[in-house]
Amino acid sequence: MSKADNLKIKLFQDGAELSAIQDTVKTNPLIKGFTTNPSLMRKAGISDYAAFAKQVIEVVGDLPISFEVFSDEFEEMEREARVIRSWGGNTYVKIPVTNTRGDSAAPLIRKLSNEGIALNVTALLTLDQVKTVADALAPSTPSIVSVFAGRIADTGIDPMPLMREAVDILADNPNAELLWASPRELLNVFQADEVGCHIITATKDVLAKLSLVGKDLTGYSLETVKMFFDDAKAAGYKLH
Repeated sequence: MSKADNLKIKLFQDGAELSAIQDTVKTNPLIKGFTTNPSLMRKAGISDYAAFAKQVIEVVGDLPISFEVFSDEFEEMEREARVIRSWGGNTYVKIPVTNTRGDSAAPLIRKLSNEGIALNVTALLTLDQVKTVADALAPSTPSIVSVFAGRIADTGIDPMPLMREAVDILADNPNAELLWASPRELLNVFQADEVGCHIITATKDVLAKLSLVGKDLTGYSLETVKMFFDDAKAAGYKLH
């Protein structure tokens, strides 16, 4: 049994490539859900948001999938949230923790959550934000709180203590799950599992590295040496 077999955390795949999502659904039972966002969809060349989303919902079946609102005005965010909810499936509506002016989305989060709309509150980076969101979420409604631990680490701060405290903050809500967002390497999966996060979402490239878990490091070292040798040979490098 490898270290990966003992993971309690749920693995979600982040992306907006329909073919990659289809492939994962067919071949990787380890993946328990999917997330996307407008930036990933733009990068993937998606032009019709609703058409793409409905295709994905059909492909993933009962697995959870998150789609984000994209307005900057809360009234319009609310309208978009209701449209996304109408698509059916096990769909979570992604709501940013604030708009671009820094105004808190907590009132909208409270309203939608109390109506039974499953939310994925996204782009959190501070414990104050986690506390604000936790207070706004209805305990009877499924919700995901996405803390961007990778971005926290990008600033030179160890995200593990913050994520561990975020788990505690959400502990009183039986339907709220903490998601470790923006991981930078496979190690983050095990760090998120260690602190008690419920979910981690990563790109397919990061998740593919699960096959390396438990790999013999001496053998891996030799493979690395051979890679450098083969690449130098293929490039025709010579020193005179």
